[in-house]
Amino acid sequence: MNPVGAVLWLIGALLDLVLLVLIINMVLSWLFAFDLVGRGNRFVNSTYEATQRLVAPILGPIRRVIPPVGGIDFSPMVVFFGVLFLKQLFPGL
Repeated sequence: MNPVGAVLWLIGALLDLVLLVLIINMVLSWLFAFDLVGRGNRFVNSTYEATQRLVAPILGPIRRVIPPVGGIDFSPMVVFFGVLFLKQLFPGL
């Protein structure tokens, strides 16, 4: 594999990881919001906190531009569709 291909593969893998962590974070936040899982569940709460720490640097700048509307935070969806757009824009990723 040439170096450019390796770098593109690494970027694609990192984008896939960002998507996975973002999906886990969104699902867990919905479980908490709809009171399907309580914060007392240690595993779910620690998983949510870990994913929150990972996605916070990505979501922070977007939250400054697009604040929550009616209590709904659209920044995870913007990042999610942005990453999907990048992956479609550069098929090698």
